[in-house]
Amino acid sequence: MASSNPGKLREYRALAQPAAGSVDINFVPIFHSLDVFEEIWPTIAENAAGKALHYSRSADGVVIADDSGLVVPALGGAPGVHSARYAGPDASDADRVQKVLKEMQGLKGDDRRARFVCVVAVAESGKMRGVFSASAEGVLLEEPRGHDGFGYDPIFYFPTLGKTYAEISREEKNLYSHRGKAFHKALDFLLGSL
Repeated sequence: MASSNPGKLREYRALAQPAAGSVDINFVPIFHSLDVFEEIWPTIAENAAGKALHYSRSADGVVIADDSGLVVPALGGAPGVHSARYAGPDASDADRVQKVLKEMQGLKGDDRRARFVCVVAVAESGKMRGVFSASAEGVLLEEPRGHDGFGYDPIFYFPTLGKTYAEISREEKNLYSHRGKAFHKALDFLLGSL
């Protein structure tokens, strides 16, 4: 996995549980000593694919990388590819949430629609093996709710479950989330090619 985020590694390992006998997910070895891939591309897919290709050149085996973002049509698609840096490079999750809430003030109904998008890219030895995407549709609340999750989860209301992403269990999130669905597509592809 092209990441140094232990929370993301735990999430991917949990997502892979049903296939645990066939799949062992770990960080790319010596990840911290490799040149950093700068996520400067204009789309989520390009950033995910670029990361996977970049780190697969320095690792044995299959490398997976992802990128994701919150897309709000009423904000012209923002924060989108800039979701992690939307309120500035050193902003916290709470800062990013507050910036979106401020920009959404006065918007009602369909103008509060939003979706999370995730792209998972799979590469090996500098060659792309596959790119898989998924999304989850929701509505942005006017105030945060819930204490689990991260990023924009506390304001992303998921109508299917009647809760925000910060209120649902990890199991529910793995089943319904954009990242969970994209990863399962990538995993099905990999298991089918073994």
